[in-house]
This record gives sequence, C-alpha cells and structure tokens, in this order.
Amino acid sequence: MLKPMIVSGLTIDPLTNSPIIILKEIDGDKTLPIWIGLLEATAIASELEGIQFSRPMTHDLLKNIFQMLDIEVGKIEVCDLKNNTFYALIHFTHEGKEMTIDARPSDALALSLRVKAPVFVEDKVIEKSKQIDLKAEPEDKSEQGKKWQEILENLSPEDFGKYKM
Repeated sequence: MLKPMIVSGLTIDPLTNSPIIILKEIDGDKTLPIWIGLLEATAIASELEGIQFSRPMTHDLLKNIFQMLDIEVGKIEVCDLKNNTFYALIHFTHEGKEMTIDARPSDALALSLRVKAPVFVEDKVIEKSKQIDLKAEPEDKSEQGKKWQEILENLSPEDFGKYKM
C-alpha cells in the first residue's frame, strides 16, 4: 500500500556526515530517512528555501522540458529498498498515455518539489528501512566511487550553511 508523504526537511547523518532527506507521512507519524548525495541535497535545499539561480539546475531543466512537451508528473513513488539502495518511480502522463520511469529518489523528490507532485512510499520500503545497515560497504568500489565516498565522508554540517535543518 502506498503512503502519502511530504518532504519534511534535510539533515546530516551524524555517523557518516552524509545528507539525509526526511520524508514524513501526511496522515501519520511515520518518517523515512533517505541518504542522498551532496549535489542532490543542494538541489532539494535550494527548492525548499526558494532560491533562484541565474541558470537552471538539472531538475529545473527537466521541469522546463516537461512543460514544453506537455508532460504532467502525476506522482513520485519510492517503491523499493535493496542492499541499502532506495528506488523510485516518476509517474507521468503524455498525450493521454500514463508512463513511469525509474529514478533515484533524490532526483525524483527534487523534481516533485518543483512540479508540486505528490510523493508516495510503499509500506514495504518503510519496513525495510528499519533494517538499514549503516556499516555496509559501498557498492561502487571504483576509484571514482572511492573519491566520492571520501568527499561525502569528509563533509561537515557547516558545508551546508543555512540549509542545515
């Protein structure tokens, strides 16, 4: 069953210093933390704070393309959690045809904030999130993956400036 949720805010994981987006159930008290990257956190924080940039960010560009092509985002669905990785779907309509596309939850949520699309989370995701292994090894063991892991691990709350919640 899908639970309607809202983006409640952003915070920093005190153990890993990684950004976390917090989803909160609309008609209940359940929350869902989703660990995200710094760039995605910046995109979400800028929209939450109403900050306008002189040039469109990626999610703004996607919103503009959708508007030009008359594509309407119906909802965002956080649909699964596997090996400490969250999965999401963007549900949209184009020329009367309903479609979905796979997306990272952070990108889907950044888009949802821009187009005012509702957010839903599968019950199973909320249940699975209770067993997240915070000490799990990253799946991307490439040199670039290690570089990003090091950058994220060395972030401090001050790196987020006024976006810290």
